[in-house]
Amino acid sequence: MTTPRSVALERLAYTLTAPVLAVAPNLYPDSPVNSVVQVAGAVGISGWILAGKSDKPGAGRKILRWTPLVMAAAVDVAARHTGGFGPYCLDGLLAAGWAAAGYLVMPFARHTRRRHRPALAAPAPQPAPAETPEPSVAQPDDGADLLTRQARMLWEQAGMPARTHIVKATRHPGMRHDMTILLRASETGRPITGLTEAAVAAPFGVHSSVVELAEVAIQPGRQGGPGWMEARITPDAHQRRRTKPTPQERWTDRVGGPKGGAPGSELVHKTRDDARGVTFFRAKMADPTETPRIDLPKVCRALGLPEDDSCVFVLIDGNEFLISAFDSPPLSQIFPATRELLTPDAKGMYVCGFTITGQPVKTMVYQYDKNAPAHGLILGVSRSGKTQFFAIHMAAQSLDGQVVWLSTVRKDEKTTVLGRYIDRQGSNALWMARSLRAAKALCEIRAEMPWPYDGQPHDYKPGDTRCPYRQLNVYADEFMTAAQDADFGEFIQKDAEDLTVTGLKYGIGFNPAGQSPFAHNGFSTEMKDNLRQNSRPVIFNMGSPAATRKAAEGTMENAHDVPTIPARYSRSEGSAIERAMRGEADPENGVSTGGVAVIVLDNGRAVLKRSLYADFDTDLSELFPDEVIRLSDYEVNELDKRGLWFDWNEPEPRPGEFWPEPDEDDEGEGRSRRRGGGGGSGSKGSARRSEQVTSPRQALEAIKSLTDA
Repeated sequence: MTTPRSVALERLAYTLTAPVLAVAPNLYPDSPVNSVVQVAGAVGISGWILAGKSDKPGAGRKILRWTPLVMAAAVDVAARHTGGFGPYCLDGLLAAGWAAAGYLVMPFARHTRRRHRPALAAPAPQPAPAETPEPSVAQPDDGADLLTRQARMLWEQAGMPARTHIVKATRHPGMRHDMTILLRASETGRPITGLTEAAVAAPFGVHSSVVELAEVAIQPGRQGGPGWMEARITPDAHQRRRTKPTPQERWTDRVGGPKGGAPGSELVHKTRDDARGVTFFRAKMADPTETPRIDLPKVCRALGLPEDDSCVFVLIDGNEFLISAFDSPPLSQIFPATRELLTPDAKGMYVCGFTITGQPVKTMVYQYDKNAPAHGLILGVSRSGKTQFFAIHMAAQSLDGQVVWLSTVRKDEKTTVLGRYIDRQGSNALWMARSLRAAKALCEIRAEMPWPYDGQPHDYKPGDTRCPYRQLNVYADEFMTAAQDADFGEFIQKDAEDLTVTGLKYGIGFNPAGQSPFAHNGFSTEMKDNLRQNSRPVIFNMGSPAATRKAAEGTMENAHDVPTIPARYSRSEGSAIERAMRGEADPENGVSTGGVAVIVLDNGRAVLKRSLYADFDTDLSELFPDEVIRLSDYEVNELDKRGLWFDWNEPEPRPGEFWPEPDEDDEGEGRSRRRGGGGGSGSKGSARRSEQVTSPRQALEAIKSLTDA
């Protein structure tokens, strides 16, 4: 057997170099030979490091290839640091061992090539004929990285699902198992069909829920279309999403899904305001043409928020909406009224309260855009805050130089206090009927009242300094009860309807208040339409969220989502189930919602706000102007000529004030009709109503207004 030349030369090099390694460090420590040997050792260590970091095959062969240089440097360093040739001629033994190892192993000669070259004299072995493998549909070796080759191997073992092969596999940054594979149909020009998440998940041993298939867009340098597909395999990301989801992921999984509280929505951002103690969730619809459909309790459960209608609110704006989750009820805060807030601006707007987000809410004392006064519609049950709103609204109108009349069905402390700061105030149905009759007569007086600058009558224009009269605001508290009064309800309802239709032209605004805005309670269709179109209706608590919502929708031109006003602001404490099991009482009621109202803005949107607070236990003069605003002398004289300007607190109607005076021989019948008592009143009243019916609508109103049916 002939020894290969490379092996013989390598053995000769080991034999000649071994004495140099043993002698040079001891006899010539500063010789350049030692430096050369150490540099060669450093090169060998670098080769080890590069071989260890490489992901290509053959790392072990590369390490063996550099081993002789590293060992030679080690022998040289050991020889330099031992005295003489060391104990027992250690330097010589190390050098001899190094030569023997290289002589037998021959790293360079054996491992430079993948196959060992046979001896020259040996006959060349004849390889056995190998079986011709069946052609594979897998993509041939194109220099792909290790991850792509491993993915292709698993894909081939699975039988090439859907007749596709892997073009490239890309690992996601920072993930151990997550990757994206790019697939292409095996046959050129054929679309990929029948590929499912389960078919992709099976070769890689993951659940089908962590696989997402997507189409491949056409990009420069790469094809796309039906023949290509991208599969995202993300087991690590799904594990993190289940344990530590981001706010966007939590929203997508629990809120924006088909069974979530806001299906089809996506979270824009989540922000926290520590100063105000509120967390905001701003979201929008993925499809901008859709309208948000929000189940607020379901959203709260999905986000881990307390299902508290006094702390969690939703605001919808087009295809976007905002959910505000407060730590404590925001509308339980008191906002004191001040003259600065109540003073109307150049457009007749003033701040009447604040919303849950701290935004000021404005309402109007006249309609700047329509160049007309403003009506008012205030609804709510007893102790809901109507009279408080009266106070601030009257103060704003007085600060704008307007005249105010207030009538109520029954006398109370607050309305009596307000009477000190306004032109006129009374407390019974007769007083209300007289005030409405006088206001209706003022329409005729002002229609003929000449303006000083040209001597001609004109329609009222808010803010016009040439106008000889001031805007008049007529308030009717508990209008529903007054409109059903047996004696004067008919006059109150008819004059109020006429005033809402014609009063704006002559600078007169009507402000009824009650517990229902519907026709069977005194609000005819024309009256309600005029009030709604020429005011910003304010609806306080109507006794239940359903009643409040119904009343608000009855005053809105287009029904929007109406916020809920609970009976009280009470926080949910603990679990009701646990309290029931322990036999404990439920928590006490919280703060009253008096003063909290729904105001319907000009665009028909309902906003929840808390009205400014006017403290009746203190002096209200700080809110009202120093001087009470009254009618002009001309108007008073004209009303006096018509017999309508006197002390309206007189307990009995004046002769002929409401009904014609009876004949002397029919005194009993006239008295019964005027007083509204006995059978005569009912029969005559019915006859009087039947004479006024001229249309089907009036007939229906007459039937509904019957009190003795």
